[in-house]
Amino acid sequence: MDHQRSLFDTAAVGGQRLRNRIVLPPLTRSRANDDGVPTPLMEDYYRQRAGAGLVISEGAVITPQASAYARVPGIYSPEQVAAWQPVVEAAKREGAVVYAQLWHVGRQSHSSVQPDGLAPKAPSPIAITGYQYRSASGRIPYEVPRELTTTEIAGIVQAYGTAARNAVRAGFDGVELHAANGYLIDQFLNDGSNHRTDIYGGSLENRTRFLREVITEVARHLPMERIGVRLSPSSEWMDAHDSDKRSLYSAVVRQLSDAGIAYLHLVEPEIAGSTTVDRPAASIPTAELAELFDGVVIVTGGHDQASAEQLLADGTADLVGFGRLFIANPDLPHRFLTRAPLEPLRPAGIYGGGPEGYTDYPSLAASGA
Repeated sequence: MDHQRSLFDTAAVGGQRLRNRIVLPPLTRSRANDDGVPTPLMEDYYRQRAGAGLVISEGAVITPQASAYARVPGIYSPEQVAAWQPVVEAAKREGAVVYAQLWHVGRQSHSSVQPDGLAPKAPSPIAITGYQYRSASGRIPYEVPRELTTTEIAGIVQAYGTAARNAVRAGFDGVELHAANGYLIDQFLNDGSNHRTDIYGGSLENRTRFLREVITEVARHLPMERIGVRLSPSSEWMDAHDSDKRSLYSAVVRQLSDAGIAYLHLVEPEIAGSTTVDRPAASIPTAELAELFDGVVIVTGGHDQASAEQLLADGTADLVGFGRLFIANPDLPHRFLTRAPLEPLRPAGIYGGGPEGYTDYPSLAASGA
């Protein structure tokens, strides 16, 4: 880490210069159409928030099977790739570097949205407990997933590669692999969801194999230094349990450092999915894992300007992501720079809908301030 002191210092990621150290992190907003095709409304949204040095797209699912919810964008069909192009270009034209987050939800999906109408697939046939699936008709229990065969795993690895190639075609500067929040990669990592007895289960070496294979495949389509990985090491969101998270994620971070990826994106322990929680008793300090990574570290989760500056000052982070603040304040970097007041987040319109709660938050310029 280079231990710069201000959010407004420039930084380098993947050989590209960021104009500041402020990140728009991936935020699911459900504004694609029913076929997962990005919309012009999304173009407006990302353009508004392109004051960030680095913009990371909301999760884009890599196959139809990879999705759990309506109107999340995909990055597997020609129509989706073509529709991403103006969205990406809108943000890049404003000066941002733009990465696509590649997403597969694994067992967090449901038969009601699977193309074959059967239960979703995961490392092991272990259902999520303690949470419920948000179906179109209300909350229902999660199903016992079907166990992936090694042939199917190879197919998903290949689908990540295809998605990375599609991201390049859409104009993205790089990609981020979503390995957090109990989604598919995280399901392979954690021994609570991975009971496999083959080369993908058991030892740390085996449980991290899927992530390593995905990175290797994605690196066939763009440079290793343009691949980021997001982890939520302390979270048990969506039943992401492990008998020894400290050993697991320390091993993962060391592997990622050795691989020479673009950045490590760490979610703070106080964040569970999209909500704020009390710090888990057995949480791993973000600084402890950041210290193991020899490269750019992004930290996201509940920070304001003051706490973000502290992260930079003490060397824990090189870049800081702001989620909820960026939703409500499209010109967040300018507000930080001028110490202007911040707009509050409105509950309406966070997930799905039209412009309300999405592109209708005012900027200082628009409000005449």
